[in-house]
Amino acid sequence: MSSWQVQDAKARFSELLNATLKQGPQFVTRRGVETAVLVPIGEWNRLRQAARPSLKDLLLTPDTRFEDVFPERHNLRRRPLSRIK
Repeated sequence: MSSWQVQDAKARFSELLNATLKQGPQFVTRRGVETAVLVPIGEWNRLRQAARPSLKDLLLTPDTRFEDVFPERHNLRRRPLSRIK
């Protein structure tokens, strides 16, 4: 994985894109600090599918979310109350 300064990435974007497709992810740095990564679309799609859904995604799904949350109640016998002395 190569590292590109932001000004080089902007000036030579086509070269950055070609390097990404041939060599894999490319880092972009700003003032020596890694700030972004350019990845091929195939790898991006693989990463997105492998990621767990967010809480927002889970709450907005139309599927049933509260299935089997509450156990069934059984008719259990209660203990007799003992008098406090």
